[in-house]
Amino acid sequence: MVLAGEVSQQGFADLRLIDHHCHGVVLGELDRRGLESLLTEASGPPPPGTSAFDTQLGFAVRRWCAPVLGLEPSVPADQYAQRRAELGAAEVTRRLLTAARVQMWLVDTGYQAGSVQTPAELEQASATPARPIVRLEAVAEQVAAGDVTAADFASRFEEALDRAVAATTAAGLKSIAAYRYGLDFDPARPRPAEVRAAAGGWLRELAANPAARLRDPVLLRHLIWAGIDRRLPLQFHVGFGDPDVRLHRADPSLMHDFLKATEDTGTPMMLLHCYPFHRQAGYLAHVFSHVYMDVGEALNHVGARSSAVLAEALELTPFHKMLYSSDAFGLPELHYLGAAGFRRDLARVLRAFVSDGAWSAADADRVAAMIGSGNARRVYRLDQAVPA
Repeated sequence: MVLAGEVSQQGFADLRLIDHHCHGVVLGELDRRGLESLLTEASGPPPPGTSAFDTQLGFAVRRWCAPVLGLEPSVPADQYAQRRAELGAAEVTRRLLTAARVQMWLVDTGYQAGSVQTPAELEQASATPARPIVRLEAVAEQVAAGDVTAADFASRFEEALDRAVAATTAAGLKSIAAYRYGLDFDPARPRPAEVRAAAGGWLRELAANPAARLRDPVLLRHLIWAGIDRRLPLQFHVGFGDPDVRLHRADPSLMHDFLKATEDTGTPMMLLHCYPFHRQAGYLAHVFSHVYMDVGEALNHVGARSSAVLAEALELTPFHKMLYSSDAFGLPELHYLGAAGFRRDLARVLRAFVSDGAWSAADADRVAAMIGSGNARRVYRLDQAVPA
C-alpha cells in the first residue's frame, strides 16, 4: 500500500503495477549479436565497430539491470554480456522478471509466438499472473491459411476470434493497423460486399505467396469492428516501432473520426506507446470518453529523458485514462526496466508537482495508484472471475 505523503519521502518503490501490454521473453540462450538485436527497433545490426549498447536504452540496461545480475552499475557492455552468459538465460530471466515486481502481465501473443514465452511460461518464470491479449491480424491469418472462401471469410474470422478469446481467457484484443496500413483508415464499418471482395483479393494473393500479410484496409477495418463488437478493450499500436511503421501515418490524431464514430459503443480504445505523439494521445484521451493511453516502450528507449516524456503525457491525459505498460519483448531486461523506471519516473514527476505546491502528497499517491494498476484493473475488469 502506498501511504499518503510517501511521494515526498520514499517515492513509489512499492507501487503496484499491472503491465497492460507486453510480450514474452525469447526462448533459449542469446549470443552478443542476439542480445544487441533486441535493444533496438532497427532491422539490421549496427555499423561495424559500433554497438546497440551506445543508446539511451543500452545505457539504461548497463546502469539499472547490471546490479540485478550482481554487477556494479554501468559496467562496460562486454562485462555485462559476459555475466549474462555465465548466469544463463533462465537465471537472468528469473532475476529480472521477479525484480520487476509486477502484479500481472497482459501479454500480446500475436508476434513471433513460437520464439518467445507463452503467457503461461511468462507466469511461471516470474511467479506473476499473466493473461493474453489476442491480436486480430494473427487470428485472421490463421483463418486464411485454412480452407476458407471469400464468401465465408468474415463469419469464419468472427467464429475463430470468439474461440481464441474463450480458449485463452483473453483480457483484451489488439490491432496492428498502424503497421499494416496506417491509422488514417476509413472510420466506417465496411459493408459485407466490400469485405467479400477484399477477402477474395487477399486469398488470391496468398495462393501466389503464402507469406503475404494482411494489409488490405477494408479487411483491417472488418477486424477492428469485429473487435469492437466483442466489447473487450481494444489496443492499437501508435507511433514508435520498427521500420514497418510509417511514422507519419501512426499518429493517433488520424483516428479522430474513427474514435468519434465509436464512442457510443463504449468499447475501450487503448492507445499504446504513442511516442512521439504522446501529447496527441493525451488530447484524444481527454476529449473521448472511451480512449486511454500509455507511453509504453518509449520510456525504456528514451532512457535518461524518460521522466520528461512522462510529464508531457500527463499534461492533458485525465489521470483515470493513463495506464502502465512496458511493451517489453524478448529481453527480460525490458520488463524490469519498464517497471523500475516507471516507478522512478512517476515519483520524480509527481514529487516535483508536490514540491511546487501544485499538488498535495495525498493526491499524488492516489494518482500513482490509479496509473500503476487501478485503471488497468478497472478497464480490463481484472477483478472479475475468469471462467474455468
